Amino acid sequence: MLRYIGKRLLIMAITLWIIITLTFVLMVSIPGSPLNAERSSNEQVQANLEAHYNLDEPYLVQYGLYLKSIVTFDFGPSIKQPDQTVGDLLGQGFPISFELGIITIVVAVISGIILGIFAALQHNGIIDYLSMGLAVLGISIPNFILATLLIQQLAVNVEIFPVATWSSPKHMVLPVLALATGPMAIIARLTRSTMLEVLTQDYIKMARAKGLSPWKITIKHALRNALMPVVTIMGTLLAGILTGTFVIEEIFAIPGMGKYFVESINQRDYPVIMGTTVFYSAFLIIMLFLVDIAYGILDPRIKMNKKGGE
Repeated sequence: MLRYIGKRLLIMAITLWIIITLTFVLMVSIPGSPLNAERSSNEQVQANLEAHYNLDEPYLVQYGLYLKSIVTFDFGPSIKQPDQTVGDLLGQGFPISFELGIITIVVAVISGIILGIFAALQHNGIIDYLSMGLAVLGISIPNFILATLLIQQLAVNVEIFPVATWSSPKHMVLPVLALATGPMAIIARLTRSTMLEVLTQDYIKMARAKGLSPWKITIKHALRNALMPVVTIMGTLLAGILTGTFVIEEIFAIPGMGKYFVESINQRDYPVIMGTTVFYSAFLIIMLFLVDIAYGILDPRIKMNKKGGE
C-alpha cells in the first residue's frame, strides 16, 4: 500500500510538472507583452516594469523563477492588480468556487443515486422511463445552455430566483442546478444499470429467500456493490464539475476563481494565470488520488501488490 501511494505521488508530481511547463510555454508563445502601452507611454518606465516582473529575462530564467515561486507558494503580485498578490486573489475566489463545486457534487451524487435506485426497482415502469428521460436530457444539454434557459425561465420570466451573484441560498439554486444536472444524469444511468445487474446476483436471491425486506436488501446488500462504478467515475466527474464552474461563474457573475482566471487570460496576467492553473491542477490531481484510495477502501477485493499496482 505504501509503495503504491509513493508511486502515485511520483506520478502526480510529474503530471503537475508537465502542466506547469505547458502552461508556461503557451504563455510565452503569445506575441507581445502583458505590460502594454496603456500602462505607461514612457519607455524607461516600461522597461523598469518588465525588469520588476522578470519579463526581460530569458525564457529559461523566467521558467526557473516560476518553478521557484511554485515551490515556495509565492506567485508574487498580479500584473494588472499590483496592490494584490496572487495568493490574495486565490483566497478571495477559491472558497466561493469550492462551495459551488461541493454543493453541486453533493446534489448530483444524492439525486443521481436516488433516481438510479428508483429506476432499477421500477424497471420498465413509469418511474424508470421518467428517470431515464430526465437523465438523457441532462446529458444532452450543455451546462452553459441550461444556465441561460434557467435564467430566462426562472429568473426573468417567472422571477422566482435572482439572476446573478452569490450572496444567499436563493442565489445558489440556479448555478447549482446548471452544474449538477449533467453529472446527476450520468450517475443515475450508471446506478440504474449496475443495480439491475446486482439485483440478479445469487446473494440477493438468498437474501430474498431469507425473508429480508426489499429496502434492507436494496440498501444494505445491493447498493454498496452497485456504487463501485459510481466511485470509479467520481474523479472524472469531480474534475469536470470544478473546472466547469469557471463558465457558470461567468454566466451568473459569481465572484469565484472563474472571474479572476478569465480576466487574467484576457489581460495576459502571467502570475495569476500561472498561480490559478497550478493551484487547480494540484487540487484536481489530489482529488483524483483520494478517489482512487477511497475506491480501494470501499472494495476489499482490491489490493495493492508489492510492485505498487492494483
